[in-house]
Amino acid sequence: MKILIAPDKFKGALHAHEVAENIAKGLRDVLPDTKIDIVPMADGGEGTAEVICGAQACTWLQCKAHDPLGREIGARYAWIEDAKLAVMEMSEAAGMRRLTQSERDPLRANTFGTGEMILDAANRGANEIIIGLGGSATNDGGFGMARALGFRFLAHEHELRGVVTELAGLERIQKPKDLILPRLIAAVDVKNPLLGKNGATRVFGPQKGVTKDQIDKLERALTRLADVVAEEFGFDYRDKAGAGAAGGLGFGLMSFCGAKIRPGFDVVAEAVGLKAKIKDADVVITGEGSLDWQTLEGKTPAGVAQLARQLGKRVFAIVGRASTDREVREIFDGVSENTRPGMSREENMKRAAELLRENARGLAYDL
Repeated sequence: MKILIAPDKFKGALHAHEVAENIAKGLRDVLPDTKIDIVPMADGGEGTAEVICGAQACTWLQCKAHDPLGREIGARYAWIEDAKLAVMEMSEAAGMRRLTQSERDPLRANTFGTGEMILDAANRGANEIIIGLGGSATNDGGFGMARALGFRFLAHEHELRGVVTELAGLERIQKPKDLILPRLIAAVDVKNPLLGKNGATRVFGPQKGVTKDQIDKLERALTRLADVVAEEFGFDYRDKAGAGAAGGLGFGLMSFCGAKIRPGFDVVAEAVGLKAKIKDADVVITGEGSLDWQTLEGKTPAGVAQLARQLGKRVFAIVGRASTDREVREIFDGVSENTRPGMSREENMKRAAELLRENARGLAYDL
């Protein structure tokens, strides 16, 4: 029997490779002679660059950038020389992990540093840039990123450079004269549009510190940004699936960089050769920290399960915790949870490695 382990990270607890290794250890305790293949996965969220880099010959490059609040930092991204391909994550410069809880400020937080990373890769001669859009601390629609690339946002001939809500007064956008960018793929794990009840601000804003009285202000600012882009450039991506990813950076990348939005899972699956690996396996095991309705929106376990089903393979999920949602659970042949009765979320995360091994041992007896 050949088993393929293809999980995503358990956010805040274990990287995808650590998740896979612990599942493998548990399986080997019961099935010592079974062939086990590990392929850590991601879906456009944090860890995407690391997963692709781990599957291909790459180096890590460092560049100067700024964090969400404008502090200078060193940011890294993966470089695959043969293809002149840069693989980066917006969270490296503009992610929540760059801020403490008390520093979260979605009006001030911006994506300027992400633009600096894109420019650095372009200046190195990249033919293509893949950028993962998970883990953002921002809600600026790509305003900061575009400014880093040389776009100027004007109101009464005054250039807007401050908080995102200034965009409510935006009158025109001036393009940079000599900007040349490579092909750019925005890898997303959500399908949200830029605006409205399912948009960037209302769905994801509260996680980043957006208060109730700020929601309408931010929505007006991003609406005006989309209106002026449509007026000046002749296209409108506000309703495109994924436009609302990373606080509207999906919209910004399409509007200012000509980027193509793609499901992050598909991008990563192609890069690591997942379909061929599943084809060669008898059983597939995947997982993530939380299995719920969002899993069906393009997260790793759903993507792995879909591929496995297409190829006629049994597929199981080992997760940190799982909802009772039948639609989510029934895409797997079985679901194991780390959560135990009376266990807190904190304890679940702290004991993630141990519990993964325990669940894997239990699953091994049923294979």
